[in-house]
Amino acid sequence: MDTILGPLYVAVSWIIVQFHSLFSLVFHEDSGWAWGLSIVFLVVVIRIALIPLFVKQIKATRNMQAIQPKMKAIQERYKSDKQRQSEEMMKLYKETGTNPLSSCLPILAQSPFFIALFQVLNKIAQDKTVGVLNSDQVDSAREATVFGAPIATKFMDSASKIAELEASLTQVRVVTVIMIVMMSLSQFYTQRQMMTKNVDLTVKTPFMQQQKILMYVFPVMFAVFGINFPVGVLVYWLTTNVWTLGQQMYVLKRNPTPGSIAYKQRQEKLIAKGKIKVDPAEVEAKEAAERARATRTQPKRQSKSQRDSTVSMNKPAEKKPGQSKSHQGKAQGKRPNHGKKKQSAKSKK
Repeated sequence: MDTILGPLYVAVSWIIVQFHSLFSLVFHEDSGWAWGLSIVFLVVVIRIALIPLFVKQIKATRNMQAIQPKMKAIQERYKSDKQRQSEEMMKLYKETGTNPLSSCLPILAQSPFFIALFQVLNKIAQDKTVGVLNSDQVDSAREATVFGAPIATKFMDSASKIAELEASLTQVRVVTVIMIVMMSLSQFYTQRQMMTKNVDLTVKTPFMQQQKILMYVFPVMFAVFGINFPVGVLVYWLTTNVWTLGQQMYVLKRNPTPGSIAYKQRQEKLIAKGKIKVDPAEVEAKEAAERARATRTQPKRQSKSQRDSTVSMNKPAEKKPGQSKSHQGKAQGKRPNHGKKKQSAKSKK
């Protein structure tokens, strides 16, 4: 892995060293602030470089949501022919210009840098030079702390290993747990904001259900894997989540998905500012619909005894065993027909 990711080790360590030199002008060069902020700005550089991919991700997510009804129709139509189903899916992707992998591009592109930073911090914890970091810089970074926790330590490290860095096991675990919780919550809130505000609610698709599941799965994954992340990696990932949240809020405000709650709120603001003109007839129709909905009378609730009495009144009378038709007619309020008897008497005469 070191051979394959060697160039990335150099790139990641070089960016960190450049920012460390800058922040050393303000903070002590061995302080956690100088090294911690260097990691934070490493995230900023990477995320700025990934903005074009983020734009593609937004477009791909919208296209995937828009074609979900067509995809479902294809699956139902060719459910017994998987090959034809795949061909029709690829044809649909080509016609609509949709790439399913585009929604994962920012994460996939960021993963090598994440792995490289993870390995760089591991090398620092082992007191080994890596990338462009020399031995003095490795020693400085190894002893730098974030709220009392060295940036190269992990939640699962032993007490003896942490003692070598003159740190407290309790302090390291408290800091890592707090950062893991913040990392998971920021991930959950980002996904929830996307689901509640930037989804077209007029289209119910399996894609929405998948996103809802991921909203709960990703934070749990971060919490589970986070105990094996060094403090520096937790700083990196927490910064990434905060950046994603801010970037998403900007998109929701400027360019929300049509049909979503965010889109409706944006349209209302533009109408209030007079930037969008609305047809008065359309406004009147909406207000009339709202008034009709408000004045609609709801059926009164009845007790169980009232419901039973209503049912018994509407229920037809049951025929008792051995009851003649004439008696049944009397019970139902009908008079027996005597006309037939008189007619038969005349015929006898």
